[in-house]
Amino acid sequence: MPKLSASEVRRIADPRQFTFSTTAEVDSLHEIVGQERAVRALKFGLGIDEEGYNIFVSGAQGTGKNTAIRRFIESYAKSLPTPPDWCYVHNFRDPYRPVALSLPPGQANVFRSDIELFVESARRQIQEAFESDEYAERLAAIRSHFEESRHRTLSSLEQLAAAAGYSVRATQMGVFLVPVRGGQALTDQEIAAMAPEERERLRQAGRGLEDRLREALKEIRKVERETIDEAARFHREVARFAIGGLLDDLKEKYSGQPAVVQYLNDVEQDIVENVDAFRGDQRNEPPSNARPFQPNGLMKYAVNVVVDNGRSEGAPVVFESNPTYYHLFGRIEKEASMGTLHTNFTLIKSGTIHTAAGGFLVMQVEDLLRNAFSWEALKRALREGEIELEEPFEKVGMPTTKSLRPLPIPLKLKVILIGTPAHYSLLYAYDSEFPELFKVKADFDTIMDRDEDGVRSYVEFIGTLCRVEGHCNFDRTAVAKVIEHGSRLAEHQDKLSTKFSSIADVLREASYWAKEDGSDVVTGRHVERALNEKHFRLSLIEDRVQELIREGTIRVETKGEAIGQINGLSVLSLGDHSFGRPSKITCSVSVGQEGVVDIERQVKLGGPIHSKGMMILTGFLLERFGQEHPPALSARIVFEQSYSGVDGDSASCAELVALLSRLSECPIHQGIAMTGSINQKGEVQAIGGVNEKVEGYFDVCKALGIDGNQGVVIPSANVKHLMLREDVVEAIDRGDFHIYAVDSVDEAIEITMGKAAGVADAHGRYPADSVYGRAQAALRAMAKRMRRYARPESTE
Repeated sequence: MPKLSASEVRRIADPRQFTFSTTAEVDSLHEIVGQERAVRALKFGLGIDEEGYNIFVSGAQGTGKNTAIRRFIESYAKSLPTPPDWCYVHNFRDPYRPVALSLPPGQANVFRSDIELFVESARRQIQEAFESDEYAERLAAIRSHFEESRHRTLSSLEQLAAAAGYSVRATQMGVFLVPVRGGQALTDQEIAAMAPEERERLRQAGRGLEDRLREALKEIRKVERETIDEAARFHREVARFAIGGLLDDLKEKYSGQPAVVQYLNDVEQDIVENVDAFRGDQRNEPPSNARPFQPNGLMKYAVNVVVDNGRSEGAPVVFESNPTYYHLFGRIEKEASMGTLHTNFTLIKSGTIHTAAGGFLVMQVEDLLRNAFSWEALKRALREGEIELEEPFEKVGMPTTKSLRPLPIPLKLKVILIGTPAHYSLLYAYDSEFPELFKVKADFDTIMDRDEDGVRSYVEFIGTLCRVEGHCNFDRTAVAKVIEHGSRLAEHQDKLSTKFSSIADVLREASYWAKEDGSDVVTGRHVERALNEKHFRLSLIEDRVQELIREGTIRVETKGEAIGQINGLSVLSLGDHSFGRPSKITCSVSVGQEGVVDIERQVKLGGPIHSKGMMILTGFLLERFGQEHPPALSARIVFEQSYSGVDGDSASCAELVALLSRLSECPIHQGIAMTGSINQKGEVQAIGGVNEKVEGYFDVCKALGIDGNQGVVIPSANVKHLMLREDVVEAIDRGDFHIYAVDSVDEAIEITMGKAAGVADAHGRYPADSVYGRAQAALRAMAKRMRRYARPESTE
């Protein structure tokens, strides 16, 4: 009989294997535990400097991906060069396209300060230059030349006009010729009283003077333009002289930055051409006077630092927890003034992608995908290798107000997305760009080997957490209990769980109970209490189900015998808690041609995997008993008192045993529950949740009364997954409860029915008193009845 011993259902961790007294004596953990595959992938992804080799970190929740990646990447980034600073400056050729300047790390703020000092010095020196006596004398000379030229021209015209009887009069409306006599202007009546010959002579003389007047005025305007141009050239010369030395110093300081030198040349040209802005106090000019994209007054010479790496050591590592479009790519802010929105390059705000440029940007893929604009913009930035700041609504064709479009910043960035295997599969299947942009997948496993290295890593993890978070140290018995719990979480005797978030919770809670107990060291008893207390907090529904079974509301028999009835085992998951629940499985058989009918599927409560398991039963019957003729039966199998969906094939072995019991009329011992899937050859296959199923049935047996005959049949393949609770182990050790491991349904039949399953002879016939022989006989009898019923009635 394949009955398991107590030592086989739980792998105990012997505290005597440890050489320390408490975890205060163990080394700290400095590496990612149990993730060799992921670590190698991360090293490769971070080291390769090629386009598209961004990293997707895949793994279940709680495996410590975030913490491990933070430590790993931050350590790696320190060995890399620090990327440059970036700043935006005014584009004097196109104010709508601000220019991005790159400077060595820490130099952007220095450059901004240099420009601020330059502007203030330039304003002061320009004002001093334009208020100097030399400037006034030179400007007066230029104006005097114009006045002299104008006076000579008008004087010559006056003489000609006086000889012809006219006078030149200048008014606000212009320069006019006026006929005079005796120095007095003639009125219209006096002109009309003249003799016709004299009036005609006066008119002819006036016509000649008008031509000369136009020529004189033209000459005056020419001289005036020349004077204005000369004054403007003089102003530019003064301005250039005033700021020349200041700019030369800056150009020399930034001679290694060609783009900066070009910007300084543009600044010089703009100041020379707009020197009047420096001649008054422009510092407090209200922004409402500025054009929408033209910085106000001297603000156009400001420097907007968007990335400052002056305090960085190595490459930046940025963890973005809220990757909205504006958080990632920044924004162009606007200011309201007198009912109008204004903006300029000084209102450009950077995003985390600017900060992370030249380094690493880490995000949760689920958070990123919730922001459609962010995902599409990120892919575009990685594909194009540049950061372009624009309004996200423009990407979908929505009308927006005209705004700035800053020139893009070159982007060299390694993006690390953290998600689950499901996220990776969906993106790989439905986003054609994803495989080209994220070529490195780092898989975080949920389990690791329970060997010497694995145990040592667990011990170091416990010691490190205690030191970092200030918890009580764990003694050897406590560490042994934690390791056993790690194997239980891994559902494998030779593995340990890498869901360190769950392990850390146990450590914190055990430390709490140790302090409540007045102890400064956590013992195995405190770890047990932490686990029990957590189970108690989460097991309300489990206790209610047990209560319903104990009261008889949910019918489960754990004693006696019954034909066509067996206890199957299932697992109920409530998110933060899972527990096993036995369910009565019954089978009814009649003559017919429907075969095995899944009532759960008929009422749409059965899932596809459960339905597959039921169909396999038909395949088994055909394999064992359908060589002479197909089974002529209708069998209905159902989970009694099941009112919710049923899926999975872990009950298929129990369903087959119930069916064979009904066909053979051999009773099943109701104290033996069963779990395991079956194939068409009758082999019992592994299932999940074996610990919860066994413990759930044990709790029912305990509530209804254990008599030493109860137990559970499980697949042999699941023995290595057993990490049962200690009270179940103790009951097995006392002989009060039993675990049977089987490889075939034949073994399960012998355990549950107490009879041999039977072995077919060369003709395919089974011994008459075996379970298979009796079932074969029943099927043969049903086939005969079916043929008799199918004969046509006589018409005689």
